[in-house]
Amino acid sequence: MDARAAESVPGPGQEWDDLVRIWEETDAPEGCKVEIIEGIVTVSPPPSKDHSTTASLLQRPLYSVIPQDWGIYQRLGVALPGRGGIYIPDLVVLPRAAASGQGFHVPAAEVRLVVEITSRANADHDRVSKVNGYAKAGVELFLLLDPWHSGRPTATLYGEPEGGTYRVLETVEYGGKISLPEPFALDLDTGVFPMS
Repeated sequence: MDARAAESVPGPGQEWDDLVRIWEETDAPEGCKVEIIEGIVTVSPPPSKDHSTTASLLQRPLYSVIPQDWGIYQRLGVALPGRGGIYIPDLVVLPRAAASGQGFHVPAAEVRLVVEITSRANADHDRVSKVNGYAKAGVELFLLLDPWHSGRPTATLYGEPEGGTYRVLETVEYGGKISLPEPFALDLDTGVFPMS
């Protein structure tokens, strides 16, 4: 199954609550990921085993460096009202207090790090739409793990969002180390990630 548009969302001037309602009520097969990207509800298939393994291998070192009152979440919605979107990153790191309470999403302003792991079904969304969306929403750090990048898997760290644009902080091919800055101060060995 490929990522596909499920239905259009409200146009300019319609309420954010209407957009959230459409997202919450979109019926998708179990395990699929429902997001709103550039005003379109999209449905992606469940992640592959390699995809899930990569997320798991990344969580372990992150837990060793984040503050006790922060959490790492899989499949938690990140709301970008100004972009008319709700993204579901593969990992979201933020203070647990921001993730508490009712609902299925958190404001992008609360997020300290998002991680997207591309798959064939969503690579273009992750490489273009989400880079732009997260930057415009002011998400501090965005780590893109791209095992499908032109036959040479890469990890790219984006940061310092300014004027709706990220600066590329570092890019390495899988096998190299990529350094997450403070508050993480972590060198990640990308050689442990499966190459799809």
